[in-house]
Amino acid sequence: MAEEKKKEESKPNKPSVEIKPGMTVRVHEKIVEKNAKGEEKERIQVFEGIILAHKHGKETGATITVRKVSGGISVEKIYPLNSPVVSKIEPVKQAKVRRAKLGYLRGSKRKLKETKI
Repeated sequence: MAEEKKKEESKPNKPSVEIKPGMTVRVHEKIVEKNAKGEEKERIQVFEGIILAHKHGKETGATITVRKVSGGISVEKIYPLNSPVVSKIEPVKQAKVRRAKLGYLRGSKRKLKETKI
């Protein structure tokens, strides 16, 4: 009985909404910084962008690729879903897409049609 509780506690928090390509999400990432004195300070940084790919399904090594354009420069980050660094993934909106991998958004300035979450 105690072993089952440990397994349940070790599992990461799953988002209430299923994460899909084409979704615009806010990823809350824990960042640990050290100052000049060597003291550690932890804060949460939010990265908002569109999901280009969701890889490896529901495995422990599952990842999502999130892309945003900031000041005319595009930034892509790959987040492991089961990492303790990722504290929360919050869906903002969903776009209608027909593909599992949205690599074609990298080279164009296309807008996707939004649908309700």
